[in-house]
Amino acid sequence: MGVKKKQRPRQNLAAGRPPTVQRPKSITRKATKSLIGKIHVLEKRRTQAVAKGDVTEEAAIAAEIEALGGLQKYQEASLQGQREDRGGDSSRVLLDWLKDSGISPSVLGDDGRLRMLEVGALSIDNACSKSGLFEIQRIDLNSQGEGILQQDFMQRPLPKDDSERFDIVSLSLVLNFVPEPRGRGEMLRRTLEFLQASRSYPSPSLDPLFPSLFLVLPAPCVLNSRYLDEERLEAIMSALGYSKVQSKTTQRLVYYLWKLDTSKAVGRQEFAKKELRAGGSRNNFAVVLKQGG
Repeated sequence: MGVKKKQRPRQNLAAGRPPTVQRPKSITRKATKSLIGKIHVLEKRRTQAVAKGDVTEEAAIAAEIEALGGLQKYQEASLQGQREDRGGDSSRVLLDWLKDSGISPSVLGDDGRLRMLEVGALSIDNACSKSGLFEIQRIDLNSQGEGILQQDFMQRPLPKDDSERFDIVSLSLVLNFVPEPRGRGEMLRRTLEFLQASRSYPSPSLDPLFPSLFLVLPAPCVLNSRYLDEERLEAIMSALGYSKVQSKTTQRLVYYLWKLDTSKAVGRQEFAKKELRAGGSRNNFAVVLKQGG
């Protein structure tokens, strides 16, 4: 009887890769939605515990968030949502609007690229990054790689002059992650600090669109909230000096391009949390705007 030769284990290159470069497993749309919803609720409860000074409750909720995977898992779920079979990259909508307005790299010229601040950036390979229209600075609370600065937008140093400001700020699925209504209002107000006060654009076609804010929200935040509807959102944005120049609604998302009138003084109107639509099936998403932020 012959002696069996010891078989060498098969080499698997993927098994030898460090965890940081392994691609996250795909999760279903239902699981993605569930995870994001759970983390949103927990973040809101955690913020409320902080406001009450309840350290024990805050720690317990933080542990729950960590058990779900924390911000890392939230971002993985968001990246899943950017896949083509999940609706794709939200910045494609912005590019379609610009294309319809006749804006292209040739119109901008070699030195005329638009400066974008992308808040909550998940990738350096989205449609805007590949368009040739933008010079982009990307920030996120938990950077997913090179080219994305780990930074909280609310803590980002304010610009000293227009050389540190932008033609457009992108808040794509960012505002809805802020746990408190007043914090959302403060974030919208803070965008004003980062937009160009004046710039001579290379083409008249750019003037009606910039400086601007690209805002993307889950559709239920506007379409099915007790405290926010389209009219209310427009009133809040108008009080900040913004006017709506483009919008699009899909089953899952609402997209807006808001143009800032830098010559218009910011209004002192306040917007409290006020019920606009009753009904047990409504969600509680709201934006509260106070004078002075």
